[in-house]
Amino acid sequence: MADLKKEIENRRTFAIISHPDAGKTTITEKFLLYGGAIQEAGMVKGKKNSRHAVSDWMEIEKQRGISVTSSVLQFRYEGKCINILDTPGHQDFSEDTYRTLMAADAAVMVIDASKGVEAQTRKLFKVCAMRGVPIFTFINKMDREARDPYELLEDIENELGIGTYAVNWPIGSGKRFKGVYDRMDDEVIAFEGADFRHEVKAQRMSIDDPILEGLLPEDQYQTLIDDVELLSGAGDEFDLKAVHEGRLSPVFFGSALTNFGVEPFLKKFLQMTPPPTARTADIGVIDPFDPHFSAFVFKIQANMNKAHRDRVAFMRICSGKFERGQDVLHVQSGKKMVLAAPQQLMAQDRSIVDEAYAGDIIGIFDPGVFSIGDTVCDPKHKCVFSGIPTFAPELFAVVRQKDTLKRKQFVKGVEQIAQEGAIQIFREPNAGMESVIVGVVGVLQFEVLEYRLKNEYNVEIIRENLPYEHVRWVENDEEDFDVKRLQLTSDTKIVEDLKGNTLLLFTSPWNITYATDHNEGLRLAEFSENA
Repeated sequence: MADLKKEIENRRTFAIISHPDAGKTTITEKFLLYGGAIQEAGMVKGKKNSRHAVSDWMEIEKQRGISVTSSVLQFRYEGKCINILDTPGHQDFSEDTYRTLMAADAAVMVIDASKGVEAQTRKLFKVCAMRGVPIFTFINKMDREARDPYELLEDIENELGIGTYAVNWPIGSGKRFKGVYDRMDDEVIAFEGADFRHEVKAQRMSIDDPILEGLLPEDQYQTLIDDVELLSGAGDEFDLKAVHEGRLSPVFFGSALTNFGVEPFLKKFLQMTPPPTARTADIGVIDPFDPHFSAFVFKIQANMNKAHRDRVAFMRICSGKFERGQDVLHVQSGKKMVLAAPQQLMAQDRSIVDEAYAGDIIGIFDPGVFSIGDTVCDPKHKCVFSGIPTFAPELFAVVRQKDTLKRKQFVKGVEQIAQEGAIQIFREPNAGMESVIVGVVGVLQFEVLEYRLKNEYNVEIIRENLPYEHVRWVENDEEDFDVKRLQLTSDTKIVEDLKGNTLLLFTSPWNITYATDHNEGLRLAEFSENA
């Protein structure tokens, strides 16, 4: 039992969130570099012969230099076992990010020092705030001309409505970025040279050290002394409890590209971030230290390994210890099973695991039984974790295969990609799957669907965009409510999802109001629970 407690206490599971291009994938790479998981960091975008980032495994990600799926990466650093959830930065994939945040205990928010808080950062922050997730801020790209650090802190506080505490303070920016002052340890960390691919050398010294005065230009040295005085005079005390409750964000400055400030950030972050937190289930709060195993599925990914054409269900372990070969209960189907070939992942590189603990993320081979939000647990201690919401898509299109002989591959591909949560698919009641209505949050998801069907299932598709912009789930039971008799406008469409739920597609908010006004007792929901 002592071992179980120690193993769980050493776990840290966090997500990295940001607006596209703020440097999220780069900082993920640098964490892996310092953790010894990789020897050389790959530039995310760059010349054709340069390496790709470890966490970007899908071909379309490598071509565009963006992350469109959430990667799960594990490494060890200073005795801690770290699970990083690298989320898509692109706004078209915010739902995948939302699900990933459900599996995290904390979030690292990466902000571009020249741009401050951007649109996608706001959206992702709201998701964290909804769950009270502790947020740590890394203000990146200090190696470029940056906004005033005081302005950046004010921007975070005003835009996101959260308190900030600068744990370190930048010395210059752009070509004059010389290092950071660590307020907690009361020392200056001066960085030497810029090495994109390896660990960077750092020199630590007291702020009173005469060497520092000689190291910095006179104006920079004076600015640093003034800033330190101003910050200490501000009198804001660091409050770890407020951090853990998501009310205060510790802020760090640095440059992931040049490796300036990444390791000091990682060290402090691991000291401040909480070990695995308790989760809510139908039987109450599940303590991570409870010896009985429990987990939930937050992501499904097909075809990660082209050679095997497989499907992996990602699970967040919520309590106890998982041992390879143990019997578990899949609550939704009521069946006992042995989880086949449990894996831990470094992007698409995998290793079979014999044991894992609360806080860990494991990938399980999925023969098609798991759905997002499913609970897996010890058969003797049954529990159901609360479902993960499915959000309403905003763009719709009819999709069908070009070659009618490839219907089987088309149906398999579309269903698998939908089960991953990358798209939502609907069909007309009592209709087949010759053509389906696909709903997405952003246009890029249509492109990924097209790309994956062609590359993974050898199916080319025809896509026709539809005018619908809103979808609502019908919450009434079929027994007491005949959908066919609904009074709706001529441009409202009745459809079903994969689970047989009835939905209505609308072209405008006015049509939604018309439906509720003209059908007494009709109950519509904006999202459905994957429970």
